[in-house]
Amino acid sequence: MRVIQIMVLKVVKYGLLTWALFACANVHAAESLLTGTPIGSSPSVEYTNFTATTTQNLPADAFDGNMNTFYASYERSYTWVGLDLGSKHVISRVGWSPRNDGLGPGRMVLGVFEGANRADFMDAMPLYVNDKQGTIGQMDYADVSCSVGFRYVRYIGPSDARCNVAELAFYGHAGEGDSSLLYRPTNLPCVVIHTQNNLEPYDKQNYIESIVTIIDNQSAVLRDTAGVRLRGNASKDFPKKPYRIKFNSKHHVLGSPANAKNWTLVNNYGDKTLMRNIVAFHVSRVLEMPYTPFCQAVDVIFNGEYKGCYQLSDKIEVKKGRVEIKEMKTTDVSGNELTGGYLWEIDGYAWCEPRPFYTPHNMPVTLHSPKDDEIVPAQRTYFENYFSNLEAMVYRSSQNDTTWRRYVDYTTFARYFLANQMCGNPDVFWSCYMYKQRGDDKAYVGPVWDFDIAFDNDNRQYPLASHTQFMLGGADNAEAFARHILYADQTTREQMKDYWHRARNKGIDAQELCALVDSIAVEIDASQRLNFLRWPILSQYVHQNPMALGSFSAEVDRLKQFIEMRVAWMDNKLGYTWHPLEQSSAVQQTWQDSQGYRVYDIYGRLIYAGDTMPGLPTGIYIIQHNNTTIKILQ
Repeated sequence: MRVIQIMVLKVVKYGLLTWALFACANVHAAESLLTGTPIGSSPSVEYTNFTATTTQNLPADAFDGNMNTFYASYERSYTWVGLDLGSKHVISRVGWSPRNDGLGPGRMVLGVFEGANRADFMDAMPLYVNDKQGTIGQMDYADVSCSVGFRYVRYIGPSDARCNVAELAFYGHAGEGDSSLLYRPTNLPCVVIHTQNNLEPYDKQNYIESIVTIIDNQSAVLRDTAGVRLRGNASKDFPKKPYRIKFNSKHHVLGSPANAKNWTLVNNYGDKTLMRNIVAFHVSRVLEMPYTPFCQAVDVIFNGEYKGCYQLSDKIEVKKGRVEIKEMKTTDVSGNELTGGYLWEIDGYAWCEPRPFYTPHNMPVTLHSPKDDEIVPAQRTYFENYFSNLEAMVYRSSQNDTTWRRYVDYTTFARYFLANQMCGNPDVFWSCYMYKQRGDDKAYVGPVWDFDIAFDNDNRQYPLASHTQFMLGGADNAEAFARHILYADQTTREQMKDYWHRARNKGIDAQELCALVDSIAVEIDASQRLNFLRWPILSQYVHQNPMALGSFSAEVDRLKQFIEMRVAWMDNKLGYTWHPLEQSSAVQQTWQDSQGYRVYDIYGRLIYAGDTMPGLPTGIYIIQHNNTTIKILQ
């Protein structure tokens, strides 16, 4: 009665808001403190001599009500402690208290709570990610926003913490629950990966059996069995690992154009804005590249450990919605069938691949489709002869010899080149994808890929404002190959300027691009904060960073400063003076009166298709109608 009287006095003093808080407290009181069988990683650690033990610091010590006992695992990472509740329960609240020592409070930061219905937690879903230090000698609590019922619940300690925890508490009620409410650490989609036997991917060849769950919003989830392995070249050696996911079934992941099994999780470790690829892909779309990879910023939880803010993207492959060329069969060994399609890469890392191809001018090439384990000798011979002949034609290019145009599509080359130059990509021809369609002699350039050291993020090239020439960096002799195309004749230079003119009128504008950067920064703000709690590198030089500015906002500001400089630099280099496209009013009228609109967001996701233009909330959009593309800042 005394407690109730105190609360009533507070209601009188503070009004309805306090009454609402009191009502919430009563809801929590109605939820039971759950009990069950303590479970956890074994063995534990005996701290006197740091040996493994099964008699001290056990899972039961995290549920004994004693703040002076604690659970601690022998292994330092991916370890956990929890309860087998015996049947499914919907969890409404979790509580925790750190081990009573000097490091205890900090060991709780980025601890993850999960629920599962398999004893191995392969099907686990997040309940809460803690972003604050604990308080020694008392419990801290967090409400859980997840309506799914779980039999098994656990707390996973952050990396390198031995899962040290004095006390844990789970509240809830018995029941199957439903999927009407799901938890995400931030506003971004969350990719949750659990591997068989808690194994970590260790190379680029071997997939580890996994269950991957993607929580798109508070009520949408994709779950499938998959293989997970490492991906990337230099990036795979960073502490924050990049991953390849291969689902057992095809999915339109997060509304992507492609229905596919293969996806990438790009780590963006050296890019402290976490958005250079996203911005560059947007530039590619404005330049009307035939295909720009889909991408979406996401949070990643791997085996119960928060890994950071990643970029979920397409895998570059032959497929509808990706590189749309004919996919070859092993029986395509003669005639027109032998002529394509082929997807390859001018590849500075070709020496790492099983079967690299070096052209007569010693340019390294990796053939991606047909794949190494599927291609037949006739196809490989055809491709190598074709590309060697193409290279020879390019090296012969001149004002009087334009034979190379039969073999290289200059439109995609120019747009690819402009996208990379605008973004200041030093790897423009270090990793350059190209493809050839069946029955077509021309090689097409693209898609764009890999901009983590672009936008003045390469200490070997910084500052780009002092450069007077285009960036042509690439794999062995790729620069010479590109230079022959770029400066073949006066026609190529005029075409390049024309493509830039179109892009400048459709959104390659300093103000609009900086507005895009600001919008992405707002969208990923909560995620970047968790990311740099996990990877505290904002004041460190990593990869090719030319500077370490100490904060996310400073990194974003530097990106915008580069964009403002680079648009003006490109205008000057191309000898271009901005002016609007001719008949722009007629074009606008056509857009107003025409039917059949397709509206894409900044990630390239189709968000609307219909006969009339919809009302759109504030944002940046790409709109297509027939063969016309415009960009709007709403």
